[in-house]
Amino acid sequence: MTDVVAPCSGRIVPIEKISDPVFSAQMLGPGVGIAPEASEMTVVAPIAGRVVKAMPHAFVVMAGSVGVLTHLGIDTVQLQGEGFTVLADEGKAVQAGDPMVRWRPGAVAARGIDPTVIVVAMDRPAGSVEVLAEGPVVEGDLLFRV
Repeated sequence: MTDVVAPCSGRIVPIEKISDPVFSAQMLGPGVGIAPEASEMTVVAPIAGRVVKAMPHAFVVMAGSVGVLTHLGIDTVQLQGEGFTVLADEGKAVQAGDPMVRWRPGAVAARGIDPTVIVVAMDRPAGSVEVLAEGPVVEGDLLFRV
C-alpha cells in the first residue's frame, strides 16, 4: 500500500465533481480534488518516489508501480507556465512533502480559471481507491491509499 497525502491545504472536492470531464470520469485514474484556500502556495510531493514528469501545471511521482499525478488547476496548461515555478527536477528522488511547484492559485482564479488541485492514482480503475479525507485538509493529511 502507498499512502497518498495532500500536496497542499484546502477543501476536498470529490473527483466526480471536478469540472473537467476527463478527471471527473476518472479516465486518468481515481483520486480527489483540493480547492486551495491560499492565494499563493508551494505544492509538495504526495508520495515518496521518483519525479517522472515535472511541468509548471502538473507533475507525476512514481513509487514502484504506483504513479500519482498532481495537476494544478483545470486548463492551466494554457497559461504556458506563467505564474508557476517548478522546484523539482525530472528523474530526482523525492520524499512525500518535498517542494514541487510554487504557484498562485488566487491569480489563476482571477483569470477565470478553476484552481482546483487534482491528485489521482494513474492508470487505476475508476473507484479503486478509498478516499480517506473530506472537508478541509492541510498539507500532509492522508488523502487515499493505493
